[in-house]
Amino acid sequence: MTTTQDSTVTAQASRGQAAARKAPRPVPPLLHKLFELYPRLFGARFLPLKVGVFEELVAAHPEALPAAELKVALGVHTRSTRYIEAVASGLARHDLQARPVEPVAPEHVHHAILELYKRRSGKAPERARQHAVEQLAAAIEASGLSREDYRERFTSPDDKLQSLLEDALAIVAQKSARREALQNAFKASGKTVAEFAEMYGVDPQEAKRLLA
Repeated sequence: MTTTQDSTVTAQASRGQAAARKAPRPVPPLLHKLFELYPRLFGARFLPLKVGVFEELVAAHPEALPAAELKVALGVHTRSTRYIEAVASGLARHDLQARPVEPVAPEHVHHAILELYKRRSGKAPERARQHAVEQLAAAIEASGLSREDYRERFTSPDDKLQSLLEDALAIVAQKSARREALQNAFKASGKTVAEFAEMYGVDPQEAKRLLA
């Protein structure tokens, strides 16, 4: 084989390997079945699934959803970016009727946000970072934990991830300070919420929320 032929074969092999790496993984057939059975959970919009949904699905459809295959299908589903986005957004867990039944644990929300950041930071690092910080700030506020408790629970040995957390905690601190300042000003003003909102140029509904 000539050098030219060698180069051609090598190039073709490289292109083939690249195509193989980029080829999407096949979708487990049972995911199509889950979509047919529960379109509000597995359709255009993914929802976080309640704990124990695997057992409920097997019990409800023992023939249509064999346990071993269902386990693989749900694993693919819950590792998908769309599902992780649903968890990171703070949506509640849902039952088979697509009814919200329980909140997602703060740990799961936190780790979902970081997983999304890792997946997105390669293409648009600054945008991925900003979005992750904003989501973390919302997650901190929704968790019911103090900033100190949240930091203690979720401190990371990874400096990059810890930096995200510290920036999010700073945002929460700023919001808390602003809310406290508004509350103090409102108490001293002697005005109604509507009057106070107009005086400070704040939306009345937002003022009501901040002053609650």
